[in-house]
Amino acid sequence: MTLASEAAALPAESAWRNAQRQFDRAAELLDLTQPLRAILREVHRELVVHFPVKMDDGRVEVYTGFRVQHNLARGPAKGGLRFHPDTDLDEVKALAMWMTWKCALANIPFGGAKGGVTVDPQALSRAELERLTRRFASEISLLVGPASDIPAPDVNTSAQVMAWIMDTLSMDAGYSRPAVVTGKPLAIGGSRGRPEATGRGVSIVALDACRRLGMDPTTATVAIQGFGNVGSVSARMLAARGFRVCAVSDVNGGIHNPGGLELEEVEAHLRRTGRLAGLPGAREVSNAELLELPVDVLVPAALESVITAGNAGRIQARLVVEGANGPVTPDADAILERRGITVVPDILANAGGVTVSYFEWVQDLQSFFWDEDDINIKLERVMRRAFAETAEQADARRVSLRMGAYLVAVQRVAEATSVRGIFP
Repeated sequence: MTLASEAAALPAESAWRNAQRQFDRAAELLDLTQPLRAILREVHRELVVHFPVKMDDGRVEVYTGFRVQHNLARGPAKGGLRFHPDTDLDEVKALAMWMTWKCALANIPFGGAKGGVTVDPQALSRAELERLTRRFASEISLLVGPASDIPAPDVNTSAQVMAWIMDTLSMDAGYSRPAVVTGKPLAIGGSRGRPEATGRGVSIVALDACRRLGMDPTTATVAIQGFGNVGSVSARMLAARGFRVCAVSDVNGGIHNPGGLELEEVEAHLRRTGRLAGLPGAREVSNAELLELPVDVLVPAALESVITAGNAGRIQARLVVEGANGPVTPDADAILERRGITVVPDILANAGGVTVSYFEWVQDLQSFFWDEDDINIKLERVMRRAFAETAEQADARRVSLRMGAYLVAVQRVAEATSVRGIFP
């Protein structure tokens, strides 16, 4: 069973409702005023577009795309674009809200946005994918710009997709606009360290969380659901820090070896066969089974809502680090908390990507680029500061790390929103 089909088999939960529930709890603890609650629990803008794309055989298909901005009080909107058959407005609204909190927690001057197209990009040729990307970029161009809304890669999008978007919007303007997107190739203004940034950030906060729990990384075992960019980089960097990665999975399923996986062999096997299954010395596991393995650290780095009230009682990891956005539902969160399982929330754990996207945006605006070592040092400083502020709030309020992160982030956005006021 694939990851998508497993997710489809789970009880339907609204990602947007989950995001609002998380905000409501933080708002209650912060005692926010009714006007601030009303403003912050809704998105600012929703753009839905239906656009034609000419296929290679001459047919015309009409696709649906979205761009949602949640809050702009702290700066331009920032958030990725995903191409996925299950992408819908409900999901994109939730992701936009989470981006607002993520940027605020990292204390970078962005608001939250997200976008996507309901499409299976694997079913498209490269030429069809380019035409779809460029047409979608044109459709959302009334919102997107270096000072207003800056997209980035997300699920099933890449540096090449960002290059097509940047080129399309530059051609419309009549001059090159590198700061209109982040996550671009280096040749057109991308930043060093950006492809590894999210996974690097996951490894940084995982290490800090282990220190907090008194766990020794050199004896800790790890399972990672999702072996794409975030999951694979997380695996390599956790292994480099002494963790033993015992299980990984992708959309087609996963593999498990309690003694640890040799990641170079895993990646070579995946390149050679296109699948993780079949690696000598490792048994096959489904994505659902991987979540319940007896490991110390679990990194869900694929899709949202994979840990629910239905399986939270069977999670055996002591520490869950959310590499994906929204992989643990609020009901599951409560179960994990009661069971003494620590969750490092997505708005903290995967904030490395947007942090280095901010660095890329700054570099593009000033046309001056930094060394990768400088970027990684700055990233670690941001991530560790955000973890420390989260832990401080969690301890002071006697709440989970998720709620500690929300208290920091929501307070910052609420303050900015309040100071700016309502116009007119």
